[in-house]
Amino acid sequence: MNISVFGRLAGALALTFALAGCIDMTTDVELTSATTAKATVTQTMGQQIYSMVKAGGAAASDESKDDQFCTKDGEDLTENSDGSATCTILSEGDFTALKFDDSGAKPTFTPTADGQVRVAIVTKGMTGELGKDSDPQTQEMMKQMFEGHFLTIRFGGAEVTDTNMTLSDDKRSAEIKIPFLELINGSAKLPEELYAVVRP
Repeated sequence: MNISVFGRLAGALALTFALAGCIDMTTDVELTSATTAKATVTQTMGQQIYSMVKAGGAAASDESKDDQFCTKDGEDLTENSDGSATCTILSEGDFTALKFDDSGAKPTFTPTADGQVRVAIVTKGMTGELGKDSDPQTQEMMKQMFEGHFLTIRFGGAEVTDTNMTLSDDKRSAEIKIPFLELINGSAKLPEELYAVVRP
């Protein structure tokens, strides 16, 4: 489910009350060599919203199934005991074989002269303006839905030697946690790209 779908979903859900525990999403890329990596994309949807999405999916036509949560090939759905759901996309191999969500914001991999790899993701298009001009009631509902939920991007390997993200204590990975509310309303302050130079 991509960022634009999140925006459409948020717009629809802004008309309903008492929705919390919405969505968290993590994109984790671990270099396994100078030409290969393991990518894990995890999306977790809270119980209240998942029950609505699931009901909508059951009523959807076959043509619109691709717009539903975790229904595409390669997506693994887990329905959790608390009523929430987790969708996992796992891929490993050559950089061109890695699978990500359909947001269009897919990492690029650029080898460096010393055998490292620069992993980067362009941030243009990740933010929207939904809710900027909304009435106070709608803004409050948006806050209830998305506050405390994040898009996390993490790049790692044997060692991260340069990054504009937060470096882990062991220097094996770098990550950024971006509040979904800031992405949706366009207030997120992001550089033109997020990157990490990684030694596989």
